[in-house]
Amino acid sequence: MEKIRRASHAGSWYTDNSKRLAEELDGWLREAGLPKSPEVRGVIAPHAGYSYSGRAAAYAFGNIDPTNISRVFLLGPSHHYYTPKCALSTATVYKTPIGDLPVDLQVIEELKATGKFELMDIRVDEAEHSMEMHLPYLAKVFEGHPIKIVPILVGAVNAENEAMYGRLFAKYVDDPSNFFSVSSDFCHWGSRFNYMHYDKKHGAIHKSIEALDKMGMDIIETGDPDAFKKYLLEYDNTICGRHPISVFLHMLGNCSTKIKIKFLRYEQSSQCKTKRDSSVSYASAAAKVDA
Repeated sequence: MEKIRRASHAGSWYTDNSKRLAEELDGWLREAGLPKSPEVRGVIAPHAGYSYSGRAAAYAFGNIDPTNISRVFLLGPSHHYYTPKCALSTATVYKTPIGDLPVDLQVIEELKATGKFELMDIRVDEAEHSMEMHLPYLAKVFEGHPIKIVPILVGAVNAENEAMYGRLFAKYVDDPSNFFSVSSDFCHWGSRFNYMHYDKKHGAIHKSIEALDKMGMDIIETGDPDAFKKYLLEYDNTICGRHPISVFLHMLGNCSTKIKIKFLRYEQSSQCKTKRDSSVSYASAAAKVDA
């Protein structure tokens, strides 16, 4: 029986007008002007409203060559619902204004059988925006190439379980018909986020934020989940997709294919100059087979 996950953030976080949405996405992808590569097996991309991070996200999704891909795993953080595990969607199809994406029920069953996952209530699924904000881009990039999706909500997973999930997903990385879409924004700075780390040696506040984010991005590029964990412990940078990113790093460390992450774009929602300001950072990366 069909169980639909509605495009619950269409009409607020992005336009629900299919023609306008398609034009916007096409425009941003064209502007990014990236060559599509079959070697790109995954992306890290932001999940804010498209007026904030839509342009930055194109630098992740614009790398995708859809030709040989038939399945996309989505790893998104949980903003409203607490779980110490990863949770699987109970929907059979995810709606977007520009085309629907069916869930790969076979893989969901396979993962369920491990006993390591909980199931996500449809209300939790629809309240969460972290994976939904990737869907229109995926629907656009895979136009004419039918894919199935495997949405995975990554909870507040401890370090030991991040490694466990990484090992569990590693075999899927070695199948080139699988793709991974990892959802994360970077630093959330300002009193409203309860985070105001400022290192004056970098000059303006926004420069300090950029230096902090770039340090994290450089560590992610090394592919070392332990170094990333150490960085988070030391600076507590408010990277909301820290758990999905960590699981992804463990996946890449445990698979047989050598894959390297490279960041291609960095933006901030605004430039913080005083303690009264606030901003969110957006970073886009491609994970590419490293021959």
